[in-house]
Amino acid sequence: MKHAFFPGCMIQIRYPQMEAAVRKTVPGLGIELVDLPGLGCCPDPVFFKSLHKLDWVTLAARNLVIAERAGLDYVTICSGCTETLAEAAHLLNQGGELLERVNARLATIDMKYEGTVNARHLITVLRDEVGLEAVKASVKRPLEGVRIAVHYGCHLLKPRDIMQVDDPDHPTIFEDMLEAIGATPVNHTERIICCGKACRDCDLPEQMTRTVLESIHAADVDIMGVICPSCFDSFDTGQLKLARKFDLGFTIPPVYYFQLLALAQGLSAEAVGLDRHKIRPEKLLAGETAG
Repeated sequence: MKHAFFPGCMIQIRYPQMEAAVRKTVPGLGIELVDLPGLGCCPDPVFFKSLHKLDWVTLAARNLVIAERAGLDYVTICSGCTETLAEAAHLLNQGGELLERVNARLATIDMKYEGTVNARHLITVLRDEVGLEAVKASVKRPLEGVRIAVHYGCHLLKPRDIMQVDDPDHPTIFEDMLEAIGATPVNHTERIICCGKACRDCDLPEQMTRTVLESIHAADVDIMGVICPSCFDSFDTGQLKLARKFDLGFTIPPVYYFQLLALAQGLSAEAVGLDRHKIRPEKLLAGETAG
């Protein structure tokens, strides 16, 4: 299974341990990641798009054309990148004036969008192309006894008609992938609300992040699982700020899914950078899993 790799900006700049975990885990599952030269920012599906939609879709189209020239679909490891590339392709594939305006801009750099590729988050490729049984078969050290609260975030699942990943109100894909590596997914009341990162109101982001954290704290878990670097940022560095400001009295370590997969495949916590987190997952660093 060969895919063009779209790592995005945030992971490469701020959280390279996430990219390292991806590159160390998926080859054993039969996925070949092809690095393409010349990629730009996706760009951001919230702030950039709201600032100038034509620029947003043009830059996304440029990235899509790079994959078209390679004849490969994209896999992404950031939910925001996934939404931008999938939504831009959806809009352009409708044709009409938008496609004409974007292609007129791309023509100035000898490019043309043809609509021949798509973009999917890597976790959906694991489910749909690799399969849960193959993921289970890759596990050497199951994460038995590790209780994990899932945080889906917004962009992996919504808008539903474009993303086509799962039921956005009752998703199961993340829980299924955790069970495949031997962990115990734990439900909590706020598992599908936004982390708050995309809100520019002064107080609302903190309130939303705090609501999710308090929901998870009540569920009595070891860590929280995330699939998006922006959500991770809210719950790692952002959680420390909240803990100091509101005297929360607890911290919950956030961990990216592919770091968990790496542990289950037998890699060390240090090999995938768990020791670099602001809120360290001490249970995982100490190797305290039943597997």
